[in-house]
Amino acid sequence: MVDWDRAAATGALLVRGGPQIPRREADRVVTDLRELTAEAEGHVRELTGLGRELPLLPGTVVDRPGWVRSAASGLGALTGRALPAAQGGPLGPILASGAGMQTGLVLAFLASRVLGQYDPFGGPENRGELLLVAPNVVAAERAMKVPDREFRLWVCLHECTHRLQFTAVPWLRDYFADEVERLISGIAGHSDDSLAELFGRLTDAVKHRGKGAGIAELLQSPKERAVFDRLLALSTLLEGHADYVMDAVGPQVVPSVEQIRSKFSARRRGGGLFDRLLRALLGLDAKIRQYEEGAKFTRQVVDAVGMAGFNAVWRSPNTLPTRAEIADPAAWVRRLHG
Repeated sequence: MVDWDRAAATGALLVRGGPQIPRREADRVVTDLRELTAEAEGHVRELTGLGRELPLLPGTVVDRPGWVRSAASGLGALTGRALPAAQGGPLGPILASGAGMQTGLVLAFLASRVLGQYDPFGGPENRGELLLVAPNVVAAERAMKVPDREFRLWVCLHECTHRLQFTAVPWLRDYFADEVERLISGIAGHSDDSLAELFGRLTDAVKHRGKGAGIAELLQSPKERAVFDRLLALSTLLEGHADYVMDAVGPQVVPSVEQIRSKFSARRRGGGLFDRLLRALLGLDAKIRQYEEGAKFTRQVVDAVGMAGFNAVWRSPNTLPTRAEIADPAAWVRRLHG
C-alpha cells in the first residue's frame, strides 16, 4: 500500500525547479501548449481516423510539482481498485507512509523529465486528463536547439494520440484498469504462497536470468505472468502507436520533424552515469525499447494493411496484439486479416 497524499507532498517538495524564463515568455509557452493540443489532435484524428466525433479539448499545462500531484492522484485512483481495504494490520499506516515517501522520491526524479502525459485516471472525478509540463518542454527545446513551436506541436501530437486511444476506444480504459487490478491483486496475494513455492520460483529465476527477463518478472506465477504479458503488450502498442503517429503526421505540420526525432532519440539515451543508473533501476531503459518495438509493430502493420487495417487492434481486447505478435507483426496480420 502507498500513502498517495504523502507521495504527492514528498515529490512536490523535492522536485527540482525548471529553467528560469521571463514571465511574458512563460505565459506564451502556456498559451502555445493549450492551443496546440487541439490543433495536434485534429491532425491525429485525420491520420488515424479515431475520435472524429469527439470535442476538441485543450490540454492542462502544469509545472513540475503540479505533475507530481496529478500523477500521484491518478496512480492512487488506479491502484485503489486493487487494494480497496486497509491491509498490514496496525503497522499498515506506517508502512504506507514509508512507501509514499519512496514513491514521492521517484515522482520527483521523473517530474524533471516528463514532457507530457495522458492519464486516463487523472483529472476531475478521475475521468482522464492530458498534461503538458511546460518547464520540461522549454528545457528540452533549449537543450536540443530545435524550433520551439514545432517541438511543442510534436510533443502534443504524441500525447493527443494517447488521449484518443483511451477516449475513442470505449472499452480500453476499463480493460487496462482491470488488468492492473489483476496484477496488483496477484502480487498482494504473495503472502499466501508457501516458502517452498517462492523459493522454487527464485531458483528458476536465477537459472533463466540470462534470457532477457527481469528477476521480478521471472518470480511471477504463471497466472501473473499472463497478466503481465498482456499489460506489457498493451503498453508497448500504445507508446509505439503514439511515436509512429507523431512522426507520420510530422512532415506536413512539423517541417523539422526528422531533426527533432534524431536529437530527441539521442537525448532519451543520454545523461550521466548516475542518471543512466537511475533510469535502469526505474525501468526507463525498458520504456525506451517499448517506444521502438511498438513503433516498429505499428509501421509494419500499416505498411501491410493500411491504417484502417491497423485500427482492427481497437475492436476488442481479443484483437490486441500479444507480446509475441509485437515482435512478429506479420503474425498479428495473419490472425486478424488472413
